[in-house]
Amino acid sequence: MKRVISLSLGSSKRDKTVTAEFFGETFEISRQGVDGDEKKFVERLAELDGTVDAIGYGGMDRYLWSEGKRYEFAVSRKLLAGAKKTPVLDGSGLKNTLERAAVEWLQANNVVDFKNKKTLIVSAVDRFGMSEALIACGGQICFGDLMFGLDLPVGITNPKVFKVVARTLLPIVVQMPLSMLYPTGDKQNHIVPKWGKWYAWADVIAGDFLYIRRHMPDDLKGKTILTNTTTEENQKELKERGVKQLITTTPIFDGRSFGTNVMEAMLVAINGGKEMQSEEYLAMLQKLDWKPNVITL
Repeated sequence: MKRVISLSLGSSKRDKTVTAEFFGETFEISRQGVDGDEKKFVERLAELDGTVDAIGYGGMDRYLWSEGKRYEFAVSRKLLAGAKKTPVLDGSGLKNTLERAAVEWLQANNVVDFKNKKTLIVSAVDRFGMSEALIACGGQICFGDLMFGLDLPVGITNPKVFKVVARTLLPIVVQMPLSMLYPTGDKQNHIVPKWGKWYAWADVIAGDFLYIRRHMPDDLKGKTILTNTTTEENQKELKERGVKQLITTTPIFDGRSFGTNVMEAMLVAINGGKEMQSEEYLAMLQKLDWKPNVITL
């Protein structure tokens, strides 16, 4: 049995362990949160290094991308320095393929007509494949990076302007401390409604679920949510708010969709611990006959 652990800076309340089979291999897949405790994260990573087939890095990105250029978070580089034997994957390699393919599949199969929808993508630099695919569809888009990432009341609706802003700010953003960038630990369990104008404007709300959830309003009637890493409790929350459709880009195991970091770690484990290029990830996904999960709430 292959073992894949997603070690997350997030809340331990979202922990889950399941078994699944891919390409004839049985996997034990486990998500373990450290409640925002960076010291505990480093200690647990050292314990896991060399004892499992692959490790997913959850609760934060290691890399952000813009126009083909990769930026590494300083805090992530420091946190992951202790992993010497086991590959650690943050999901960014898979986001460029899986989530891009998800948007293309949904459009081509008339599940979601992005061309004629208004889409709020809460953090496009975190979902570069998804954001590029949405732009290609031609619909209206609001890039929420300044709002959801930096708490600045600015929604960007012009893709060209967004690219300029991303190019300017990313070198600065990746040097910021973890506390300023992403909800970790107990903060992941609280909802503080904000940016209601843009939630109301959008037909589709896309991107990282914890960003979506962190500021979502009580009323999301008729909305489509395009995301991953949702639990059964999250589905209940969305249904209570009137969400029409939940689409997850990663497979559901025992009522739970894990993050791209888990899927990327699984594929790397199958590949003997060797990281892959975008076309190699896509080829493996095609062999799995992967498709997005569409759930009517």
